Amino acid sequence: MFTWDPSDFKGIDPEVIVQRLNVDFMVQPIKQKKKSFEIERNCIIEEEVNKLLKAGYVSEVQEIEWLANIVEVPKAFGKWCMCIDFMDRNKACPKDPYPLPQIDLLVDSTAGYELFSMMDAYQGYHQIFMAEDRAKTSFMTENGATYQRLVNRMFKDQIGISMEVYVDDMQVKSRKEEDHLYHLK
Repeated sequence: MFTWDPSDFKGIDPEVIVQRLNVDFMVQPIKQKKKSFEIERNCIIEEEVNKLLKAGYVSEVQEIEWLANIVEVPKAFGKWCMCIDFMDRNKACPKDPYPLPQIDLLVDSTAGYELFSMMDAYQGYHQIFMAEDRAKTSFMTENGATYQRLVNRMFKDQIGISMEVYVDDMQVKSRKEEDHLYHLK
């Protein structure tokens, strides 16, 4: 789950969790028209897609049911984040009722702790295997509830005690500084 390089980690074992899309078959699939980007941004997109292909997080799909556009979101320091516009497909999928944590309660839970560390799981959504539904999604799993369910299972013995988790952002906390390294392990 935590790594320095994408080639070091090949995803979550499908025995643990698999993403499946519950698409309403009464809804006609939508194939969005291709969006154009300037040359510089096309290079950024190509580089990101190549990274995802090399890491094994994505693969070419032969049969496409739904087709979504890439959206580039500006990040700090002039960088861009490649995202996928799944709004059309999401309208055909009921929301997963699995609850996400309340961020304000996670922040409040750090009161009284001497030390805490923040962690961000590397490419969290890309690590979850997409089942036979790959034809319905272009690049990644989109549903935050699936990933939250995974991390809740993985860290169930630590959450609320020495750890808090919000999707792929994790916080390890220790009431005493000398315990912190142990909690990080």
